[in-house]
Amino acid sequence: MSERLAVLSQYLLPKKLLTVAAGHLASAHAGGLTHAVIRRFVARYNVDMSEAADPRIESYASFNDFFTRALKPGARPLAQADYVCPVDGAISQFGPIARDQIFQAKGHSYSTRALLAGDAALAAEFENGQFATLYLSPRDYHRVHMPCAGRLQRMVYVPGDLFSVNPTTARGVPGLFARNERVVCLFDTARGPMVMVLVGAIIVGSMATVWHGVVNPPRPGHVQRWDYAGQAIELPQGAEMGRFLLGSTVVVLWPHGTLRFNPDWAPARAVRLGEAMGKALG
Repeated sequence: MSERLAVLSQYLLPKKLLTVAAGHLASAHAGGLTHAVIRRFVARYNVDMSEAADPRIESYASFNDFFTRALKPGARPLAQADYVCPVDGAISQFGPIARDQIFQAKGHSYSTRALLAGDAALAAEFENGQFATLYLSPRDYHRVHMPCAGRLQRMVYVPGDLFSVNPTTARGVPGLFARNERVVCLFDTARGPMVMVLVGAIIVGSMATVWHGVVNPPRPGHVQRWDYAGQAIELPQGAEMGRFLLGSTVVVLWPHGTLRFNPDWAPARAVRLGEAMGKALG
């Protein structure tokens, strides 16, 4: 019953208003107050600042600067693998796409077409493919990196709701990841197309990519598209591709027969950026 109440309350909350307000507060330069908030956050979520490129809380002018902090060199070595984990976080779900259905949680799935803003042609490329859904908690490092090398083809901003993306909400809100605000990034790789979807959530003030900068805000209320096919934006394996300002989820899609997942992976397992995620097939 407590889970049902937690989910129901999110339908009633003014999620966009709260998210906009949180975004303003997180970007504020408030000196000692900002540093006090960061210290409390570090203690509350047991954040390991020894891994940060700059572990001094006083060096961060805003909460957003702290939240998107860089890691020190060598903190996340890349495994010798065809595909590496793109984030620190936990595995929500992963595995085969059942024709066009992506498994979300017991009793819930959603379509690739819905996730990809209704793009039927793009969704068809991932029919019977594979997916990984990775959840970033508040304590995690919040930059997103490339599982393999890729050349950017296009990016799509999709407006949507702002439900939490924690495991409780994933079990309770149908089509959660195709319902929330998101940024869809399509790459061409040595083994075919790959999509990385940054999924927004309540209190997530914005999402950004390395080639565009902050994508949202603004929140225009309609789909926006950017074509990069002619710009030769190429990112090597392990390179940063984007970041969240406050935590959320990444969904990665591959075509059928692209990879075999790490046999050690399982839902709810903690993962770290750079660990082996899968081996290429063929």
